[in-house]
Amino acid sequence: MPVRIAYLLNVLALLAISFVLLFAFYDQFANGELPCPLCLLQRAGFVIVGTGLALNVLLGVDARNYGLMLLGAVAGGAAALRQVALHVVPGTGGYGAPFLGMHFYTWAFVLFAVVVLGTGVMLMLGPARVSERVHRGGLGILAVALFAVMALGNGVSTLAECGVGLCPDNPTSYEALDSLLGR
Repeated sequence: MPVRIAYLLNVLALLAISFVLLFAFYDQFANGELPCPLCLLQRAGFVIVGTGLALNVLLGVDARNYGLMLLGAVAGGAAALRQVALHVVPGTGGYGAPFLGMHFYTWAFVLFAVVVLGTGVMLMLGPARVSERVHRGGLGILAVALFAVMALGNGVSTLAECGVGLCPDNPTSYEALDSLLGR
């Protein structure tokens, strides 16, 4: 696969991961649905996947970055599958409102599976390490910047919700932020 196409596919995938995190943020703030601990683990999985993509965009395509993506997708997918399993029993209900017929954790599992498949295809079609530098265009820099903002935002939001301890099973407020502000 030509280096330029691999670069562009990594940029587009990084934008997609950033939009997944952005949509989760939107739901969190617009609908007041705080992420549960398993949701936070899924977001962490997306951040790890995005980190691998960002490294490919900034430093050039490398099989090690794809390996990082696979680790993040497997970890995030395991958290998503665990949450699906918790709610698959009739009468248990779901966590959060469904989106296009499925809950976010089900969508997360599907997306992590797509990441694993896509990463496998990229590893098969491309070289293990590309020494050839690709001119990083504005879209690549924008994708990395957007991802960095989303990753930082998720980290700050998680600290506000959980502090440095365990997160509540069913969060109702930003406990650490409330404690810090004396509420």
